Amino acid sequence: MDFTPTEAQTEARDLAARIFGDLATHERLKAAGTGSDPALWKSLCAAGLVGAAADLGLLGLVLLLEEQGRTTAQVPYAASCVYGVLAVAAHGSPEQRDRLLPALEDGSVVVTGAFPAQDAVRASVASDYARPSVASDSVRASAASAVRGAVPAASAPGELTGTVPVVPWLRDATHALVADTDRRLWLAPLGPGADITPVELTAPWSAARLTLDRAPAEPLGGPDAYADVLATARTAFAGLQAGVCAGSLARAVAHVADREQFGRPLATRQAVQLRAADAHMDTEAIRVTAYEAAWRRDAGLPYATHALTAAWWASEAGQRVVHTGQHLHGGAGADLDHPVHRHFLWGRQLDAYLGCGAEVLQELRELIASGE
Repeated sequence: MDFTPTEAQTEARDLAARIFGDLATHERLKAAGTGSDPALWKSLCAAGLVGAAADLGLLGLVLLLEEQGRTTAQVPYAASCVYGVLAVAAHGSPEQRDRLLPALEDGSVVVTGAFPAQDAVRASVASDYARPSVASDSVRASAASAVRGAVPAASAPGELTGTVPVVPWLRDATHALVADTDRRLWLAPLGPGADITPVELTAPWSAARLTLDRAPAEPLGGPDAYADVLATARTAFAGLQAGVCAGSLARAVAHVADREQFGRPLATRQAVQLRAADAHMDTEAIRVTAYEAAWRRDAGLPYATHALTAAWWASEAGQRVVHTGQHLHGGAGADLDHPVHRHFLWGRQLDAYLGCGAEVLQELRELIASGE
């Protein structure tokens, strides 16, 4: 294993750090409230950092997401890169890649994911394909089987019905990547048949409830696409958590170095040093497990268990680190307007999004036992 970034990955990471550092300031984040920052999103797209996800691989994307996490920048970067760029690049047909990737790269199409699957969305063959006047015999056969409850043919457009209670960044998206009850992936434009009801999460992720009523959608990939996209998402969001934790810890270290108590900086207290050291080790564990899972995907190696391992560290250790960051700020950490509190909210939200540690560990145990 070699996690050393390539020259292209290093340059992209440095560029992302500059853009996030310049534009995702505390003042701009306060002004954005619970929404996203369209100017920052436009800058990322113009710099080619959205399209770069397909060329830099998952490890490159993890490096870029760390920089987003350090600043808690409110843009749908992780979602659109994972559920859009990487999903289409890996599982889209040649026609889908030619049509969708340019629009994803310039930001005119933004995709988020209704993940993981919740057995809440049903798919059927699109009604237009079930009409004898426009459907071939084979498509009519698929439509007939769909009426009986079967999954539509892989190449046939579909219609989705069901509700996903919470979808991060849905208010910013033009499309949603949805998993149906059979774990097949559908790319649904957020137009007719798709109702979006805003909901507020712990972190300001522009989330909403997605209600689908015979919403048109196109299939994406085959039977194995869901597992790959889910593992990719776990790895990417673990990388985002590594950045959130690093940012929280950096703020805490700066605070205890400046803050004095009884004539001595707080940083000289052994208890403070031990808390900071534990947080540093937790952050490094999140980072290295995310790097390993991403590297294995890029190398074409099995990585489902490694993605779950990264998700477990990001969930369990991540919430410890952001609690430490807030705790080391003392009373200032309880101020809802303090920058460190935003890291706390993001860390807890990522903990929930990746799944609580016990759930992730149970899934990892079952996957190892199955020998897959």
